[in-house]
Amino acid sequence: MATSSPQASALAAFDAAAPAAAERDVLTCCASRAFARAITAGRPYREPGALDAAVVAAFTALSWDDILEGMSAHPRIGDRSAQATRARSRGWSAAEQGWSAAEQSGAAAAGEVVRQGLADGNLAYEERFGHVFLICATGLSGAEMLTQLRARLAHDDSTERTVVRRELLKITQLRMAKLLSR
Repeated sequence: MATSSPQASALAAFDAAAPAAAERDVLTCCASRAFARAITAGRPYREPGALDAAVVAAFTALSWDDILEGMSAHPRIGDRSAQATRARSRGWSAAEQGWSAAEQSGAAAAGEVVRQGLADGNLAYEERFGHVFLICATGLSGAEMLTQLRARLAHDDSTERTVVRRELLKITQLRMAKLLSR
């Protein structure tokens, strides 16, 4: 008798969940309601590759306002107090709070000069583009994040929107994978 993997079991549970519960789970991965509705409506996925393809397709269809909404759950890189406050206000579980902290661990481990550079860079970025600096920080050091932040300040609006969409997609894909590994 074949046994299913934990990921397959989690995907089956996601496929079978009530729409409101599935949408709530998706919103922990990306705060865009349009994205959450699209992913929830596309069920069942039956295999992780189908879900990942749906995530990519949904991102392609999101408007810029949907992307901004998706970014609304993301604190400034390196702003630990804002991360905790935002997580509590959204009712995130301890696991979900841990996702954000783990993703930004490179910034948390950075020295004072890099942390201050990130704080200053975040403000300059927000003044330049009107939204939080978003980067898929998983596996990056604070210095690497700071280097990318500074480079992206030179982008025009169109280029930066493309980068932001790609970074939010990467974060969402990682979080959807984590959702299926619970």
